[in-house]
Amino acid sequence: MAIELETYKAGHLEKGMGYRYFIPEEINDEWLWKNPSINKLLERAAVKLGELNSFAKLVPNVDLFIQLHVTKEAVVSSRIEGTQTNIGEAMLPEEEISPERKNDWREVRNYSNAMSEAIRQLETLPISSRLLREAHKTLLDSVRGEQKMPGQFRTSQNWIGGSSLDDAIFIPPHHKDVHRLMGDLENFLHNDSIDVPELVRIAIAHYQFETIHPFLDGNGRIGRLLITLYLVSEGILEKPLLYLSTFFEKDKTLYYDNLTRVREKNDMAQWLKYFLVGVAQTAEQSATTLGEILTLKDDIETDIHKSFGKRSHSGLALINSLFRTPIVNVHQAMDICSLSYKAANDLISIMQENRYLREITGQSRNRLFVFDPYMKIFEEQS
Repeated sequence: MAIELETYKAGHLEKGMGYRYFIPEEINDEWLWKNPSINKLLERAAVKLGELNSFAKLVPNVDLFIQLHVTKEAVVSSRIEGTQTNIGEAMLPEEEISPERKNDWREVRNYSNAMSEAIRQLETLPISSRLLREAHKTLLDSVRGEQKMPGQFRTSQNWIGGSSLDDAIFIPPHHKDVHRLMGDLENFLHNDSIDVPELVRIAIAHYQFETIHPFLDGNGRIGRLLITLYLVSEGILEKPLLYLSTFFEKDKTLYYDNLTRVREKNDMAQWLKYFLVGVAQTAEQSATTLGEILTLKDDIETDIHKSFGKRSHSGLALINSLFRTPIVNVHQAMDICSLSYKAANDLISIMQENRYLREITGQSRNRLFVFDPYMKIFEEQS
């Protein structure tokens, strides 16, 4: 029996020990709706994703640029949860991070690692509870929350907002229901016998995941990671270049209000519209970012060919490396370009003069240089 959006009931409250928790209805079924605006938004979001995919295919060595996209997502998704690390700081080695900032830096780095590992695992593993638990284990490794059952679904009650169950804003389902509800969510994502568009499917799945809140910590980040992983696993995204955290973070209250509206008013239609607008806007912005990167790459390579003389070959090698990892020191430049220390130092000096590199430590030794114009493209959009 299909779920009709207009008569959909999100769930019900059940009594716990002195509190009431929310049990969402299972979602693994056909979904039907009469609202034409959803179809219109769905079409626009699909078109924008198609444009992003087409553009990504035209970009030579697009994998060069993916790491900074992942790092930006790690920064913004973690910022929703309260961390303060920016994208430039996230790219620094740990020894360059001040002690009071290391916890935030590690949380961002863990999220980046969790995303990268999960994308690699998609080659051999489907989207599954197992995949999400492994990502969660990486996310909470040696950071705040490391005592909160990394890599395992919770076995106790959690809550959202407030300082306890007594003043919580929302209390997710009892832990005894978590495995059943996550199994239903997983089956929904892989159910080939129902005709639910993939973007609608992942929108509903994200809402459901956040409502189940299956972990004691890190649910928001894993739930946002799930969106990109699903789109990549289904071939909707050719490359992991679309992340919705920036859209959600732009107005966090609106994001949380739309999730809450489903639970309290059964308004899944509003959540779907909000989500699809986010996909379209984010895909368009991602394509714009790729375009800016391509223009920057072409301009710098042209300039290097024209003005670097005998250093052109080394300059191009270093620039290509910087698009993957935009912070470098002289010793790394030596290895990348197979140069002596003096030659690598001279090359970096020339790149500073051309404002491609900027020294960021202020030291005379152990200097680090950032690929400034490239980083600014991402910083302006964070």
